[in-house]
This record gives sequence, C-alpha cells and structure tokens, in this order.
Amino acid sequence: MGRVLFVCLHNAGRSQMSAALFERAADGRHAAESAGTTPAERVHPEVVEAMRELGIDLSGRRPQRLTPEATERADVVVTMGCGDACPYIPGKRYVDWDLPDPQGRPLAAVRRIRDDIAGRVDRLVRELEEEEKQ
Repeated sequence: MGRVLFVCLHNAGRSQMSAALFERAADGRHAAESAGTTPAERVHPEVVEAMRELGIDLSGRRPQRLTPEATERADVVVTMGCGDACPYIPGKRYVDWDLPDPQGRPLAAVRRIRDDIAGRVDRLVRELEEEEKQ
C-alpha cells in the first residue's frame, strides 16, 4: 500500500481536495494524508461546496500542520505552492503540482481546479499500482 502526503500552505483547499479525491480513486488500495505549512482554521467554503457536488463532504475536516512525522510516513509527497516552506527529506519521492489556490475564487474556477486535481490523482493512483506490480 502506497502512502501519499498532499501539502499546500493552508491545508484548506488544494491538499484537502487532493487527499479526498485520492482516497476515492484508490478505494482503500493506498492511503492519503494532507497537511499545510501554515494551516487555516477551516477548509475553504468554496472548496467544501465544490466537493459536495461530487458527493464528498469536507465540512468536518480540519486543516492540519505539516510535521516531519507525516512526511516520514509518506512514500510520495505532493506539494502545491508551499515552495521552500515544505521540508525536504532525502529518499522521498516529491512531486510538485502547480495549481492555483482556490481560496476566494468563484465556484466555476474551483470546479476547474478540482477537476484538474481529479485527473492528476487518477494518474498518481495508476502510477502507484504500476510500481507495485514491478
């Protein structure tokens, strides 16, 4: 089972959507966590609304602070806009997704970000499954 850590600044948008979409796509075959370098108080309302459209409820999730332990547990660390604030641990696989922050954007823009993330997550799940076969 692969473990993926999704990291962004506030853990209130991109990383929350990524972890939830990954959990759905992996269907228990892999695990996901999400965290932020400077966590917000709550998941952005526009993100909650966009994910609710897919039947995923993020309203009860709370942004978490990125810890070295979370990074250590991960096989893959996906960063999204945290730059130098994201710790680097040698030997970990890092992937950077250049995605806009959904905070304060209109719902149509958040949907586009969500759908972009969904495609990236599907590819990542397929990659992990291919690696397991080898």
